[in-house]
Amino acid sequence: MKAGQVFRRFTIKDGRRVILRAPRWEDLDDLLDFINSLVDEGVDIDRDKKVSREDEANWLGRRLADIENDRIIGIVAEADGRVVANSEVTRKSGIMDHVGELGISVKAGFRDLGIGTEMMKALIAESRRMGLKVLVLDVFASNSRARHLYKKVGFEETGRIPRGICRKGEYIDLIRMTTIL
Repeated sequence: MKAGQVFRRFTIKDGRRVILRAPRWEDLDDLLDFINSLVDEGVDIDRDKKVSREDEANWLGRRLADIENDRIIGIVAEADGRVVANSEVTRKSGIMDHVGELGISVKAGFRDLGIGTEMMKALIAESRRMGLKVLVLDVFASNSRARHLYKKVGFEETGRIPRGICRKGEYIDLIRMTTIL
């Protein structure tokens, strides 16, 4: 996979055009704004503190290298010239190198428009291309929107850690979901 490689172009429910593509270095500021907007919103992700530009640059540099070397599938959604969703599949190693760990998030204002579904379809197709046989993901039990999407594209709940998340003193179950490719 190459930086900026386009996977799919489509029109979302509100008529805007979206491009699904691999991330590129020029996305740094958009990705920084993206992750910090999720933190500000308090969405169900494993981060609760804003990211510095330096930390985001270091993360993006590592990620682009992993994408170029087929260790990670990285797909962003671009709408109105900005990154509005981010996703990845990371290949496990050793005796689990047939398994990929999936993560996806969509910015406020772009949810429930079909972007997540299209990204999941692209991630699944690219995972097959990469030779993966199993995809897994973790989701907060409180995130019913995400769980609905995952079920829609073929994931099933295969495990649960009761009280696996503690955010702001509140405990939430962590659910493991799996699909066989």
